[in-house]
Amino acid sequence: MVAKKPRIVIIGAGMAGLTAANKLYTAFGFKDSFELAVVEGGSRIGGRINTSEFGGDRVELGATWIHGIGGSPVHKIAQEIRALQSEQPWECMDGSSEDPAQFTTVAEGGFELDRPAVEPVSTLFKTLMDYAQGKLVEEDGDSYYQIAEKAFKACTDVNGGIGIVSVGSYLRQGLEFYWAFKEKGEEGLKGYGNWTRKLLEEGVFRAYENTQRTYTSADDLLTLDYAAESEYRMCSGEEITIAKGYLSIIESLASVLPPGLVQLGRKVRQIEWQPETRVGKSDMGNGYGGSASSRPVQLHFCDGSTMVADHVIVTVSLGVLKAGVHEDSGMFNPPLPSFKTEAISRLGFGVVNKLFLQLSPTHDRKGQDFRNFPFLQMVFHRGDSQLRHEKVPWWMRKTASMFPIYENSNVLLSWFAGKEALELESLKDEQIISGVSATISSFLSKPSYKKGNPSSHEVLTNGNVTSEDKFGVKVTKVLRTHWGNDPLFMGSYSYVAVGSSGEDLDRMAEPLPRITSQGATVSPPLQLLFAGEATHRTHYSTTHGAYFSGLREANRLLQHYHCVGV
Repeated sequence: MVAKKPRIVIIGAGMAGLTAANKLYTAFGFKDSFELAVVEGGSRIGGRINTSEFGGDRVELGATWIHGIGGSPVHKIAQEIRALQSEQPWECMDGSSEDPAQFTTVAEGGFELDRPAVEPVSTLFKTLMDYAQGKLVEEDGDSYYQIAEKAFKACTDVNGGIGIVSVGSYLRQGLEFYWAFKEKGEEGLKGYGNWTRKLLEEGVFRAYENTQRTYTSADDLLTLDYAAESEYRMCSGEEITIAKGYLSIIESLASVLPPGLVQLGRKVRQIEWQPETRVGKSDMGNGYGGSASSRPVQLHFCDGSTMVADHVIVTVSLGVLKAGVHEDSGMFNPPLPSFKTEAISRLGFGVVNKLFLQLSPTHDRKGQDFRNFPFLQMVFHRGDSQLRHEKVPWWMRKTASMFPIYENSNVLLSWFAGKEALELESLKDEQIISGVSATISSFLSKPSYKKGNPSSHEVLTNGNVTSEDKFGVKVTKVLRTHWGNDPLFMGSYSYVAVGSSGEDLDRMAEPLPRITSQGATVSPPLQLLFAGEATHRTHYSTTHGAYFSGLREANRLLQHYHCVGV
């Protein structure tokens, strides 16, 4: 009788899942010794990588950046397949957003800020974040470093321990020390309407905070753990986009797999596995994967079909896992052990959405281009301020920027995080166009002054801002992402929340059944393996973190079977 080949099933055809599949399938001797399948609940491969088209341009609905080119496997693949160059300017967009000099900063009401009004706050914010991430070395007379150090000490407890500190509370403490250091800020500013210096600086600071929210996916920076910031690692070198689309990386990974190995439309409803307490019991074969096949894991799909496996690599998002560990979910049968569920519950998983806006001329202009639409950084009044323009909707007020995806494009992009991102998913296109148009009018039209006293610089505050149609364009079409309400993702990417730590990311990566202190299990080993960006301690939230995690779990299985792993 011929012995059965071990069967490995990978759940999810995103970066982690396809990296694992690619590594396993191309390992020496693997095809003759193992069975492999990738099951994907959606109708496409890529997961949170999704290159699409809008307004005649290619756009990235999901992952956008190669976060550092030094040591990045994503950059290496992009180089190998020649995806970094294109005759078209597709999505070269965000490459400009890293250069503050290319942004035009405008305060609500149409007040363009000069660089001396922005740079001190910009430098303060960058210094505070660099200090939190352990990137700074003290220099003599560096007042910004001293502010960062004071802010950190003020956030620690009286015993000198870090305690529970959030990035949000630390940043705000830094802003307070900055104002104390300057000993001014409440005076009015000529030419800026009702904006005082302190209001303006706080508004600029808040814009950088909101940008940080999109980087981390934290709805509120008060929920983002301070201590974990110094553990996070970026690849070295510049951050770039992929000219031929991020999906080209996914397609390259999948290209070595034979037809049929990746099965689309196979959404898993339940994963049955055999914890050590069940092995050897008389009910083996009556529920915990112990079917006649004797394979320890059984997958139940939403269409009623099943599949058995010796090993399952779970690459679903942390958002799906959070929903799956609820008592009434039944995603795992039996439920995952407490060390795993507690880590899943403690870690943060937020929503970040993109809004693409197509512009059209308001009247016929031959040779119309959109070059004069700025890379706009927006400084809003607080949402509860009496000075705010009422026609600007609340969900726009934590959006830090709006800019063409590349110079002369007729497509603009804005980023949304948290509650605003979820609200964006629920709005009708007409509501979005109306809200965005009111915002553009408030920021890019000349300020309207009280009749008879134009020198007072008191801008009207009831939303009656007159639009000069300065750029001769209007928003005609929108495309927004829906990562929060998509049941296959239920969010965008992970972060270390206050109350969790890097150790929880390590717990996420630990396979089941758990290895005993004697280095063995009492049930079939490596039944459930976990990969995905939320399982990497230092590169979470990134595509290269997902890649590393998929490689890690593939190598874990190869080493288990004494195959060659790298």
